[in-house]
Amino acid sequence: MAKILIKSATVVNEGRQYVTDVLVKDGFIERIDKNIDTAADEVINAEGLHLLPGCIDDQVHFREPGLIHKANIRSEARAAVAGGITSFMEMPNTVPNTLTQKLLEDKYEIASRSSLANYSFFMGASNDNLDEVLRTDTANVCGIKVFMGSSTGNMLVDNPRTLDNLFAQSPMLVAVHCEDEATIQSNLNHYKQLMGQNIPVRLHPKIRSEEACYLSSSLAVELAKKHNTRLHILHISTAKETQLFDNKTPLKDKRITAEACVHHLWFSDADYETKGNFIKWNPAIKTSDDRDAILQAVLNGHIDVIATDHAPHTLDEKELPYLQAPSGGPLVQHALPAMLELYHHNKISLEQIAEKMAHNVATCFQIDKRGFIREGYWADLVLVNLNKPWNVNKGNILYHCGWSPFEGTTFRSQIAYTLVSGNIAFANGSIIEGKAGKRLNFNR
Repeated sequence: MAKILIKSATVVNEGRQYVTDVLVKDGFIERIDKNIDTAADEVINAEGLHLLPGCIDDQVHFREPGLIHKANIRSEARAAVAGGITSFMEMPNTVPNTLTQKLLEDKYEIASRSSLANYSFFMGASNDNLDEVLRTDTANVCGIKVFMGSSTGNMLVDNPRTLDNLFAQSPMLVAVHCEDEATIQSNLNHYKQLMGQNIPVRLHPKIRSEEACYLSSSLAVELAKKHNTRLHILHISTAKETQLFDNKTPLKDKRITAEACVHHLWFSDADYETKGNFIKWNPAIKTSDDRDAILQAVLNGHIDVIATDHAPHTLDEKELPYLQAPSGGPLVQHALPAMLELYHHNKISLEQIAEKMAHNVATCFQIDKRGFIREGYWADLVLVNLNKPWNVNKGNILYHCGWSPFEGTTFRSQIAYTLVSGNIAFANGSIIEGKAGKRLNFNR
């Protein structure tokens, strides 16, 4: 493998910024020091650039197998590395749903051939596959995914006994989507009675309401406390839910953690007027007060990590009427630039971005030798230029679906280089093909 020397980078790592050189050899960070003088296959002049640990996205939907008209692992991994995301954890609501060990390993096989980024895949839970779930290898699978709300196929886990058994017996981290299905259906029926099939998208956060989120999240926390489950609640979307989480316990000792997503930190319900279904996600984007409270919870440690919930659909699908349009949208290429934009607005520091998008994800999931810029760790690195504005448009979008909710947005920061497991995967606007990412391993 290539020996790469990064010169004079401003490193952002573990709460500090400092200018130094970084030597990468055989996939790993071999040395961090000033004025490293050694021969290298490639030298990157990083003067004026900031070097962050590569982002680790703990929640993506790359749609393969079964839904490849929307996306595939190859296309979305390429978009991820272009956005500074070096590792991803992918969800099981593909077609077929990832509900057996065989189907889980099939996805790993696809990624080993086609993913430019490092990868892991969640094992899916249903009302009737507990035995399969319990066979999951804790050392090389990121976690178990439970949908405590609407999902694709046979993945809604709404049987109280099944939920109790899952929380009691899971050998590893349980990641949950929390929305109370009965509340959602009641709200939906209410608006159908008022409006028939012509419900506007602005009512999405009223249908998938604060109450629906809190009922489900509080149940998950209650079950986790009852059984001492390692629980991770995904995409917190309300101010009320942030009160469920602890910011006093060190992260490595927490049994209950939480995630915020970029779209819940950026958009509010006022944006439905212009963005429509393109910001229709589950859970719904809610009020500006919710958005501000989620960001505050990220900053004060009630919420531990930032992710994307990248979930692409075709343009045709998203242009359907509200009730027919699927929820979700593409984000991996633009998540880090969006968070860096919040840095420019003095809403979050660079150190906090590195913490929430890399360090803490690695700690939460006990990922082996990733998420930090340390000697002996894998060289998953992203160099960013904080002062190189660019505009998001169809000509520079890499998602298979070809659109982004950020179209028309000008970001002040641009990704210059992305290194994945010691290989340059993206440089100065171009994808560098050739080296696949690696399967994540976990210290469990």
